Amino acid sequence: MAQFDCRDDDSRCLSSSIITNLHSCFENSHSVSNCSGGPDESSDSMSQVEVYSPSRDMSSALRSVALMHTLDLKKIHAPGLFSVPRPEEENPTLSLLNNQDTSPEGAADLAEEEVLSISFQSKYIHFFPLYQDYCLQAVKKDVLRLNKSFVSELITTQYLPGLQSRLSPHCHSEPTSPQSNPPDETPSSPLPQPIRVTPCTLWQDLDEVKASGLLSSLTTREIRLQESMFELIGSEASYLQSLGVAVSHFYASKALKQTLSRMEHHILFSNIQRVMAASEKFLMALEIRLGESVFISHIGEVVLQHCPEFHSLYVPYVTNMMYQEVLLNQLLQQNRDFVYSIKKLGSDPVCQRQSLKSFLVLPFQRITRIKLILESILKLTEPGSDSILNLKKAIEAIHEIVTECDKGVRKMKQTEELVCIELLLDFGKVKSVPLVVSERFLVHQGPVRQLTAEVTYSSRVPFISVYLHLFNDLLIISSKKDQRFTVVDYAEFPTHVHLEHLKTEVLGVPPDSFLLHLSQSQTGHPTAMILVTHTRSDKEAWMTALSSKP
Repeated sequence: MAQFDCRDDDSRCLSSSIITNLHSCFENSHSVSNCSGGPDESSDSMSQVEVYSPSRDMSSALRSVALMHTLDLKKIHAPGLFSVPRPEEENPTLSLLNNQDTSPEGAADLAEEEVLSISFQSKYIHFFPLYQDYCLQAVKKDVLRLNKSFVSELITTQYLPGLQSRLSPHCHSEPTSPQSNPPDETPSSPLPQPIRVTPCTLWQDLDEVKASGLLSSLTTREIRLQESMFELIGSEASYLQSLGVAVSHFYASKALKQTLSRMEHHILFSNIQRVMAASEKFLMALEIRLGESVFISHIGEVVLQHCPEFHSLYVPYVTNMMYQEVLLNQLLQQNRDFVYSIKKLGSDPVCQRQSLKSFLVLPFQRITRIKLILESILKLTEPGSDSILNLKKAIEAIHEIVTECDKGVRKMKQTEELVCIELLLDFGKVKSVPLVVSERFLVHQGPVRQLTAEVTYSSRVPFISVYLHLFNDLLIISSKKDQRFTVVDYAEFPTHVHLEHLKTEVLGVPPDSFLLHLSQSQTGHPTAMILVTHTRSDKEAWMTALSSKP
């Protein structure tokens, strides 16, 4: 993805600025159609924004913010931001934020009642530490087993952001029985206790397994396979335990809600309560399978059954995480009441000194970890086993979810990038074009020099500075001044944009020159210009970008 630094002196293009301006979008009920005083072109461009898919909805919301800057309006309604997909929706999208809000307090109470009504009690949930510590133990074991620094860096960075510092000397890998490690802390404990990471229970330590006599009849490989499958159960129990803290302790906190607007609360927690409900159902299915036989089998079948719900919940959650993190940092810097409330909640023993942020990243950590566990199970499964097919399907389904999460995050960043650029563009006398539209993204950008035909009496070649923004479907040519861009011309790419090599030595032009030809542009007639880059590498980058076919 093209890199873009959209900061200017006023910091208008930062994610935090966008979130700040979205406050007014949601706190006012005025629609775009009720706004007055803006140019006709802007009104037309707003009507062109489509609202169908999650990414398009976000584009619409962010574009509304861009227009608010452009028109200097403070009462624009921004549709489609930070949705919470409902179970009954077949195609969840980033839909309007709780539009049916007739009674905020009543709605909050209903949501809280829905969240806290738990019907399933896991048999193993208290045998394991919080998922933050569980993950750190798993990563530590992976690092020791692989003994490759680059792999350890990949795992720690990708799957455990912000948690590296919590690797503890108290982590152990010795197997213990469930009875030998009762929880040290309870919610009623008067003071926070030092963190004690409980060693993870092994399958062979379960009383049911010992009583069955299976251990004496299984090979080492078969025992390792059972341990890997039980790891999926144990880690899900640990994960659900942490989600329970995130939802019942932080999400449902009335004191915390009082420090936030509804929009802020929604962005901060997204659909984490439904993610918890899905985890609860998944763990229940896994424990039922274990209850049917202590010799676990066909675990891929169970995972595969829950993947559709995982997809509908994890993709929007992970996609919204970039705004979740921006908002959290903003609140920590600007909202004293929020900081006080978070510190007070975090000091409760139930949190085990884990930060709110560590709870918010749980779904991202979990969906990626499930894939690693399934791959480990597959490696230990006999090639001819009848469970191979569903296991491979489950791995592919989880991989698809992770891929969709990545696409969602990338689309979010691309959309924000378009908003940033649009805020800095001034079309002036040139007919304006809406920049934030579906499927558009920045390919390459940068300054170049245009060779002019002006007569000069000096030995220097006459140039004027221009700036190019190349998108996958549009090329914009501008002049840059004080971090802003005045649009000179634009053309549809690649249909009307053509690149030609020049024999620079024969023509007597700088070696880093190329000919850019616009067969049809905003000016209405063909245009040709000789452009000169500042370095050879810049020329190669532009030649590649302008020659590519999206």
